[in-house]
Amino acid sequence: MVNLTQRKCLACQWLEALRRELDHLSGGKPRFPYKAPTNRKPRSYNRTYTPRDRNDITSRGSPNATHALTIRSHHSPIPRFHFPRGRPPPQHEHEAARHAVIALFKTFPAERATRDNFADIAKACGFPMYWKMPLYLACGGDATGGVVSLQTYLELWSKICSGGNDEASRMVWLMTRGQRLWLAPEDLAPMVQDVVDTHPGLSFLKEATEFHSRYVHTVIARIFYCANRSWSGRLTLAEIRKSQLLQAVRQLDATSDINQVTQFFSYEHFYVIYCKFWELDRDHDLFIDRNDLARHNDHALSTRMIDRIFSGAVTRGRRTAKKGDERMSYTEFVWFLLSEEDKTHPTAVEYWFRCMDLDGDGFLSMYELEYFYEEQLQRMEAIGMETLPFEDCLCQMLDMLRPEVPGKISLRDLKKCKLSPLFFDTFFNLEKFLDHEQRDPFATQPRESAPDGTEMSDWDRFAAEEYELLVAEESGPDAPDDLMMYSDDMSEDDDDDEDLLSPNLDRLDELAEQQLKLNRSLPKDEDAWADLSNLSALDGDEDSGDYAGDSDDYSF
Repeated sequence: MVNLTQRKCLACQWLEALRRELDHLSGGKPRFPYKAPTNRKPRSYNRTYTPRDRNDITSRGSPNATHALTIRSHHSPIPRFHFPRGRPPPQHEHEAARHAVIALFKTFPAERATRDNFADIAKACGFPMYWKMPLYLACGGDATGGVVSLQTYLELWSKICSGGNDEASRMVWLMTRGQRLWLAPEDLAPMVQDVVDTHPGLSFLKEATEFHSRYVHTVIARIFYCANRSWSGRLTLAEIRKSQLLQAVRQLDATSDINQVTQFFSYEHFYVIYCKFWELDRDHDLFIDRNDLARHNDHALSTRMIDRIFSGAVTRGRRTAKKGDERMSYTEFVWFLLSEEDKTHPTAVEYWFRCMDLDGDGFLSMYELEYFYEEQLQRMEAIGMETLPFEDCLCQMLDMLRPEVPGKISLRDLKKCKLSPLFFDTFFNLEKFLDHEQRDPFATQPRESAPDGTEMSDWDRFAAEEYELLVAEESGPDAPDDLMMYSDDMSEDDDDDEDLLSPNLDRLDELAEQQLKLNRSLPKDEDAWADLSNLSALDGDEDSGDYAGDSDDYSF
C-alpha cells in the first residue's frame, strides 16, 4: 500500500505542518481577536502612478463610467412635473392674445382704453369678463376714471404671463399686483363690487347703494367659507384651484339671472342671510350677542353651544371684550348660518367639531358628549318628552360613526359619516333632533336639482324655501307697513365698526319685488348653461390641523 502523504508537494506538506503547529499552540481553540479573511486587492492597487498615467486612465474611463454614459445616452431625463404657478401654456397662445389686444386698442380713440372698454379687453385676453375691474386697477386706473395706453397694458400683460401660467395664479397676481401668492378678503372686493355695478341680474340694486357693502361682505364671506379649507383667512393657489370660485365667476358671464349662480353670488341667498341677521339684531347695534343668537330658530340651540360659539372657538382674531360681553359680527353670522343649515358641508363639520371639542385635543371624548347631552335631556324633560339615557344614546352614536379609535370620535370619523347632521343635532339642536326622530326612516326624500343640473345642497334647499316665505310674508295682505329701521344716529356713531349695516333695511322688500319681476322677464340661458363645465364637489377629505387662526376679521 502506497503512502499518500509522500505524494504531496512540498508546499502542501509545509502548510499542513504549519496548521498542526498552530493547533497545538492554541489547544484547538480559535484565536482572538478573530479577523475575517478579506478579498485580495489586485497587484496594481498599490502601484504608484505618474501624472501621465493618471491622465491616460482618466481619458479612457473606467468600465463603470462607460456603463453610466451608455445609460444616459439611452434614457431621457425625468420631465418636470411640479408647476406651482401652473403648467406653462404654448407660446403661440400668448402671442395670439397679444395681437388681439393690439388690434382692439387700435379701435379706441387715440389707442387709449377707458374703464368701460376693459370688458372687451378681458375677453380678448381669455379672462372672465368680471376680471375687468382688477385688470383696470392693475393698469393704473382708479375708481374715478382715467385712460390706459396700449404700451401700459402690454407691459402689464408681459408681467401677467411671467407671474402666472394658469387661471388661478393669474387671478392672484392681478388682485395682489404680484405682491403675494394668496388672497386676502379685501383683495376680492373690487371684483365683487363690479358685479354689483354691472351685472344685469342686479340692475335693480344699482340705485340702492346702501346695500352694496352688505352684498359684497356676504359674497366674500361665502367664498372664504367654501374655499379657505385651512381656516387661515388666506386663499392660496391650491385652495382656489380646488374650489368652485373660478367656475362661478365664469358662470356670471353665461347667465343674466344671478340667482342661477347659487355658488356665492345669488341675490336670493344674500336676501335670506341679511333678513335672518336683521331679525335677530333687535337693538340694532350692528352686532349680535348671546341673547340675540339664542332666539335663532325659536331657541333651538342649547345655551352651552352658544357659549362655545362666543368663546372664540370658531372665530379668528383676538377677543378684546370681557367674558360674557362677546359679540358676533355680520361676517361671523354668515359662517354660523351656513354651518347651521347645511351640516354636511366640510366646513360645517369642522365648525361644529371645534365647538364640541372643549379641550382642543382633536377628539370628542365621552365626557364632552355627555356635557352637551345633559342640557338636551333637561330641555326634553321640561317639555314632557320621553328621554333617552346618555348610555343608550352613546351606543347609537358609536354604532353610527364607527370611530377608528375606540372611545374617541375624530374629525375624520365625522367627515366619513353621511349622518353627521343627526350626530350634531342630537347634542345641541333640539328642534332638528325632534325632526330626525319623527321622520320616517323608510321614506325617500325627493332629490331636487340646481339650475346647472347638480343636486341641490341642504343650504340651497333652505335658502329657496326661506326666500319664498319671506317674499310671501312681505307681499301678503297682513304684512306690516312699518319695518324696523336702523337709525341714522346709530350709523354715525358706529362709523368705525367693521360691519356697518344699512340704515334703510325696509327697502329690501321693494328690491325683492323688483328682482322677482326682473327674473320673469329675463331670457332663458339653457344653451349657455349646457356648454358650461360641470362643477365638481368640494373636496372635504382634508382635515385642517389649524385650530385657531390669528388673522383678524376683515373689513373694507
